[in-house]
Amino acid sequence: MYNTILLEKRPGYAVVTLNRPREMNALCWEMRAELYAVLNELEDDAAVKALIITGGDYVFSAGMDIKEMAALADAEIADYFQSILRYLGKIYTYEKPVIAAVGGIALGGGFNIAAVCDLIVASESAIFGHPELRFGLNPLFSPLRNLVGMAKAKEISMLGEPIGAREALRIGLVNKVATPERFMEEAVAMAESLAARSSRVIAAVKKISAMAEKLDTPSSLEMEIEVMVHLFSSPERKMRMTEFMTREFLAKMKKG
Repeated sequence: MYNTILLEKRPGYAVVTLNRPREMNALCWEMRAELYAVLNELEDDAAVKALIITGGDYVFSAGMDIKEMAALADAEIADYFQSILRYLGKIYTYEKPVIAAVGGIALGGGFNIAAVCDLIVASESAIFGHPELRFGLNPLFSPLRNLVGMAKAKEISMLGEPIGAREALRIGLVNKVATPERFMEEAVAMAESLAARSSRVIAAVKKISAMAEKLDTPSSLEMEIEVMVHLFSSPERKMRMTEFMTREFLAKMKKG
């Protein structure tokens, strides 16, 4: 179905792989359109409860396709950047959890994709960076600020210096770092764990995380309690609590 990405559906989750290896997964028009299309497809699939986006073992994405950008006519510029907003906004507001599994470089537009995901697992060989300033463009600042804070986001955006995986973990840019042989295993373990959770609760947590930073503390707490009331009254909550208590009881019986 797709020319520039690969889609693999597994029990409970899906893996989307950026697949322009000769172009280092540069984000061309077709790839951006296909990424948006596959997000829509998976959003409507109830069997897919979590999503991994990766570029494979050696590169995540080198960023936007520079040759394509250089050839843009003035009349095409607005549509070009709207196409970027379309898929980044889709990832950022996705109801299902999205994990970026980053092997190798994630630069510019590739860095932006990782930054709008919910969780980031990086290979020890991963390198993040925003070289856009060299081309007269600004990096996307807001997603980065949400991850690492204002001061560090300014440093990364203004200086454009590369960030290794361990430094990315230290500053809170990524959630976990693993060896090149195991980083996908870690991402899969996360996806499987998320797929086993209540989809309604995961969606609620995502909504809370997006809204909490915009509210003062009392308003945020009030909003979260309202969500708890809504979730607590659901049949699914009763079923899951019963299952949990049954497992606990059986575990004690085995020990006793």
